[in-house]
Amino acid sequence: VSAGYKKELSVHGVGYRGEAKGSELHLSLGFSHPVVFKLPEGVSGKIEDRTKITLESINKQLLGETAAKVRAIRPPEPYGGKGVRYADEVVRRKEGKAGGK
Repeated sequence: VSAGYKKELSVHGVGYRGEAKGSELHLSLGFSHPVVFKLPEGVSGKIEDRTKITLESINKQLLGETAAKVRAIRPPEPYGGKGVRYADEVVRRKEGKAGGK
């Protein structure tokens, strides 16, 4: 309990990035507008290298729910692999069109 819990997410995609401003995460994830995600009370977040999101909290359940909500903004898609994923998550890639005869 003294150390608390930590969840790490990573942002993948050309032009996808994030920025931490106080208790808000400003995420640019390919939408026509930047997404502003307000962190709940008791969860702190920081962004390193514009693509690595680290969420920390003493409450493990609240931390997991917050990480899931951030990931749900743009979940990783199986064809290009773009989106927000957990740092240890492996995205299963699909082949796409056969493109042939």
